[in-house]
Parts: sequence; C-alpha cells; structure tokens
Amino acid sequence: MASQKPSIPSGTRDFSPEQMVRRNYIFDTIRSVFKKFGFLPIETPAMENIETLTGKYGEEGDQLLFKILNSRPYEANDDKKAKMREAFERSLAQNSNSSILTERALRYDLTVPFARYVVQHQSEITFPFRRYQIQPVWRADRPQKGRYREFFQCDADVIGSDSLINEVELVQMIDEVFHAFRVPVLIKINNRKILSGIADVLGEASRMMEITMAIDKLDKIGVDGVNKELRERGVSEVAVEKLQPLLNFSGNMEAKLNLIGDMLKGNAIGEKGIEELNFVFNTVNSLGLQTAQVELDITLARGLNYYTGAIFEVKALAGTLSSSICGGGRYDDLTGVFGLKGMSGVGISFGIDRIFDVLNEVGYPEDVMQKEGTRILIANFGGEDEAHAVRLVKQLRDAGVASEVYPDPVKMAKQFKYADARSIPFVAMLGADERAKNVIAVKNLSTGEQLLLNLSQLIETLK
Repeated sequence: MASQKPSIPSGTRDFSPEQMVRRNYIFDTIRSVFKKFGFLPIETPAMENIETLTGKYGEEGDQLLFKILNSRPYEANDDKKAKMREAFERSLAQNSNSSILTERALRYDLTVPFARYVVQHQSEITFPFRRYQIQPVWRADRPQKGRYREFFQCDADVIGSDSLINEVELVQMIDEVFHAFRVPVLIKINNRKILSGIADVLGEASRMMEITMAIDKLDKIGVDGVNKELRERGVSEVAVEKLQPLLNFSGNMEAKLNLIGDMLKGNAIGEKGIEELNFVFNTVNSLGLQTAQVELDITLARGLNYYTGAIFEVKALAGTLSSSICGGGRYDDLTGVFGLKGMSGVGISFGIDRIFDVLNEVGYPEDVMQKEGTRILIANFGGEDEAHAVRLVKQLRDAGVASEVYPDPVKMAKQFKYADARSIPFVAMLGADERAKNVIAVKNLSTGEQLLLNLSQLIETLK
C-alpha cells in the first residue's frame, strides 16, 4: 500500500513551538487584562445541541455551522435508514437540518453557549456575572487571509446588568490589551437601536435584518454593492434613496451624530440609541484612553441577530490585515430563548488568530521567546561530569529557572548549535576545574561573554 501524504483540513493550522510561545504570550496578555477587570473563567463543550445554536446568528451564520452526523448511523434499522436517506435528500435540497441526521454542531462562537450556561446554572451564579472564556470555535467559512475554519476566541461578558458603565469598561479593556501589544487600533462603535430606528423611519421596520446585513458590508462591497443588495433583499427604492446620506457620509463624530439625530428625531428607539452612544463616548473621553482611537460607524451592524444595543468592532491600524480583530456588543435577552427572560448582557471577543497574524507583521517584544523557553542549557561532557550536570539542572529548576541538560555527551559545537536553534540565551559548562573552584562557567550566546559564577549568582542572573 502506497504511503499517504499527510495533510490537515483547509482553514486549519499547525503551530510550531516557537509559534505557540507567541500565541501563549497573546493568551496570557489578554487573560491578565480580563483578571484585572474582575472577570472569572469558565469552559463549555466544543459541541452543542443543534437547537441551541440555530436561529441565533442570522441566515448566513446558520449556514456556517459545522453539523455533526449522528453517531453510528450504519447500525440503524432499514426503516430508520430510509428516513435518514429522505432527510438527507431534503437537507441538500432545502439547506435545512433534520434531527434524524444531526442533533449536534460545533460551536460557532462562545456567546450563545455562554447564554445557555447562564440559564442552566442560574441558581449557582452571583449576578452581575463577569466571565471570560478562551476556547476554539468553528465556522464552515471560505478560508482566506485572517479567516479560518477553526480559530480561538477570547471572550469577556457581563450578564445581569444593563448599566452602560459595562460598555465603557469594555472599551477600556480593548485599549489596554492592544496598548500592551503595541498595536494601534480603531474602535468602531454603533448602536443596534439606531439601526432599528433607521429601518423604522425608512418605512422598512420588517426588513431591519435585511438592511443591517447589507449596510454591514459597506467596507467590502462599497455603496453601489450595498444598494444592489438592498434592492435584491426587497427594500423599496424610496427607502434606498433615503439611506444614501448615511452611506455616503464623511465627517467628524459630532457631525455624524447630528445627521443621525435629525434623521431619527421623534423616533423613540432611535433616540434611545443616540442617548446610549453619547454616554459611552462622553465617559470614555472623560476617562481617556492610552492609544486606541474611537469612532462612530453608523453602518456597523456585525450581522448577528442577538445584538440589541452597543456594537463594537476593532481594526488594527498597523499591518496589512483588514478584517476586524475584536468585536462585540450588547444583547438584552439572549438568555430569553432558553427560558430566562430579561437578562441583559454585553461582551467582547478577541480574535486570537487574527491578532497572531497582525503581531507576526508588527513584531513581538524581544524577550518573548526567552521568557517562555529554556533559559539555560547545561552542557553534557559525559561520565562523572554528566552526573554533576544533572544535579545542577535540578537545583536550577528547584529555584524556578527553566533549564535543561543536553541528553548526550556529544561535541560542544553540536550542543551550542542546539542552544542557538532553540533561542536558549545561556550555556553552562561544569567540568572538573569548575567544580574544584565551586563555580560554573556560563556563556551568554547573544554577547559572547563568558563568566564564572557560583550557584546563587547564576540563579540571580537567569531570573
């Protein structure tokens, strides 16, 4: 039998140890900010019951769910097999799901599973509940730069509070994370109530989702593309014309608010959205941000059914990636679909894989590899020297220093080459002469400097 060339599914990636060090730096940085703001971790299963996920992400989102075929279908009896065959044909024809074929799906995001978690565990939770979650999600999307079928999300949500202070804190968290990464970002903010108000004043309240899904693509397909899609979705020509000032608008935030304020004057839900936006903007401005910029984007919709208030989307202002690297918003009743009404929540999600791509372009702190990897390699001279090398590496590890001994007594050139390839900054040599003097010969591979240090001096140097 001929050997098969190994491969991985399209839209997925392997990560080398060096890449994982960098990814863990991203995880750890975000996690530290989450903890600083009082969020606690949870985890949920990779798969959910399909009814938990469907109907929460809009028509397009539902089509991107990875559905899991029911286990052991070949064991079904003839009658069930016939029903499965019928269901499969219907699924292909109508692009619909049947429980006969699939009862579960891989999670699309972390927010809907979180809502399910809250409802199931409500008696154990103290509200407002501040949680963070760092886990992979899956989408049957077309792979391209910055878009993968398997990727990690880092979510932080506050549920059980409708205070706009939560929105302000999420903006601060975004600013702090990307300031730590030294990546300048633009935080785009909108409010779903404004979008609802716009649909209402256009006389197309019943087509709010069609309108928001179309205008959300403005950056990708342009004004003409949005207009074409609006017409294809059944939006009237009159409504399309009324929408043009928003699609073609350019100006500062104050001018944008004035324009939308005039358009929505007298519309209660639209005016409420403007009021909420003003609070967030004014509070953020009064507190100040470190490096992030904030902008009102009237066309921002993020295409998810469950958003009801503020909407966030973050773009990197460095590197070539044009996709968003963080996003989120307010959802007033996502738990309601699971039987728990009136539980307002708001959250953000950092796209780890896109941030990873950005930092690969922009750069990481110089000491990332050194902090995570082995700090010192103990050279192996063999014989009695090997026993002392093993004893030394244990002493260093007991002191909290990441260290290793080269396993084989090979030529020093090979051992130094190994240390260099692994980005290990120091090599220690402990031979008979060094032991007689109770010192350790240590070479700094970046400077070429060689020192004679005792154990305590060596530990201090490495820490």
